[in-house]
Amino acid sequence: KPQESKKGATHREVPPAVVLLLGMALMNALLYLCLDQFFISRLRSTVDPSHCPFGSFRIGQMKNCSPWLSCEELRTEVRQLKRVGEGAVKRVFLSEWKERKVALSRLTSLEMKDDFLHGLQMLKSLQSKHVVTLLGYCEDDNTILTEYHPLGSLSNLEETLNLSKYQHVNTWQNRLQLAMDYVGIINYLHNSPLGTLVMCDSNDLPKTLSQYLLTSNFSIVANDLDALPLVNHSSRTFVKCGHRELHGDFVAPEQLWPYGEDLPFHDDLMPSYDEKIDIWKIPDVSSFLLGHVEGSDMVRFHLFEIHKACKSKTSAERPTAQDVLDIYQKVLNLLRDTVTTQTREML
Repeated sequence: KPQESKKGATHREVPPAVVLLLGMALMNALLYLCLDQFFISRLRSTVDPSHCPFGSFRIGQMKNCSPWLSCEELRTEVRQLKRVGEGAVKRVFLSEWKERKVALSRLTSLEMKDDFLHGLQMLKSLQSKHVVTLLGYCEDDNTILTEYHPLGSLSNLEETLNLSKYQHVNTWQNRLQLAMDYVGIINYLHNSPLGTLVMCDSNDLPKTLSQYLLTSNFSIVANDLDALPLVNHSSRTFVKCGHRELHGDFVAPEQLWPYGEDLPFHDDLMPSYDEKIDIWKIPDVSSFLLGHVEGSDMVRFHLFEIHKACKSKTSAERPTAQDVLDIYQKVLNLLRDTVTTQTREML
């Protein structure tokens, strides 16, 4: 009888399958908490922690705002290290200021000085969470100092996310947030303190991506503001992005030569257009940002209708950037709630 009692006790031990189920439940609970924390942190990150009064800045671990650096300070306190980029208007050098990495831009040639000064004026006037932080400038030396972002331009996104240390952020949630950052920048430019500005340096996808930087906390800021003409609907003032004929599907239909091959292109005959050319390009840029990770096709499905509206041949029928941003936010909320509900049901 004692032996039978002992065997009975053995049979009543918790089966391995139950232990496994309990372990899975615990893991799901942790996942649920992590998801909640993830979305809370993304919401908190929309507040600009480095906000300073106009004419000053704060980067990194700086506790106080510092005035923009003067010509003298740029000459004596900034140490140029190596060239990291070059465009038609400026060369960019990785530099050092007070043991902090910074980006020093120098004018490439005097012929481009007007564009250089326009970009500087835009940087000064548009300082916000949407634009790279200006640290100082010197018009006498044709130099501009800005915050350095080691991940580089948005063109490097796939290469960056393929690195093992960033695999954990290579998710549809983070990629959709990047698309929201991009549309948020377009919306800010269309409703800027200066008026309605058009991102003209965007005639193909690689050129467009090169205008933006990827920050270390995986958000996007506009960096190259050398070509931001102003639209004024009240005064019927519209824009033309450059003086050459444009081709391809990436640019909006109204940016293409409308008179066929029989009449050679002539800039004076080319009609002008408004900020809705930026809206046309949103689906292509967003598709690049969403990539091909698990869940990205689901996001594309939910964005299909708004992206279809962005591609309307009639510019006036396209949504505003704010309309697009609102839909992106709704889709993020919907899919977030779906994931959270599924997680709860598993628990």
